[in-house]
Amino acid sequence: MLTLFSKILSAQKRITRASPAAGDPGVFAVGEELRKKLNALGRSSLAIRQVAAGSSNAEEHELTLLSSPHYDVERFGIRFVASPRHADMLFVTGPVARNMAEPLRRTWEATPDPKIVVAVGDGAIDGGIFKGSYAIAGAVADVIPVDFEIPGDPPSPQVILTALLALIGKLDGKKRISHR
Repeated sequence: MLTLFSKILSAQKRITRASPAAGDPGVFAVGEELRKKLNALGRSSLAIRQVAAGSSNAEEHELTLLSSPHYDVERFGIRFVASPRHADMLFVTGPVARNMAEPLRRTWEATPDPKIVVAVGDGAIDGGIFKGSYAIAGAVADVIPVDFEIPGDPPSPQVILTALLALIGKLDGKKRISHR
């Protein structure tokens, strides 16, 4: 048994990659810039509540990658929260399915002011390939007010991170992230 186990281990190839902090200076640079902009707004972190309104799950996969060890956005002060009551910002993915229109409105209402809503992906922006379907209530902007859009089908984690940096830079006096 020990011989078989050692044979299996010796046959395995290395399948890991270097972390972006070591191998991708772009992710680290964008992340550090995000941290600086959050600090300029008087915040040390940004809490995001992600809502899947009817997507194909591709956008959710990309958002999940942001929390993975490869990107690790929490080191830059970005964290995903389970409750809209604890969120500074809503990320909504996918076209809004008819059965998700009311839960999305309730989530938006439960989010504290100022409400910042980001439509992530082409489906969330205009309905994508499902536009005009009987099962779709429409794009996110047809159900709740949208402040920013991140296009892509799906947008990559790097694109999402870069867009997040740009939209934090665009926050004005009305949309400033409140102190808690």
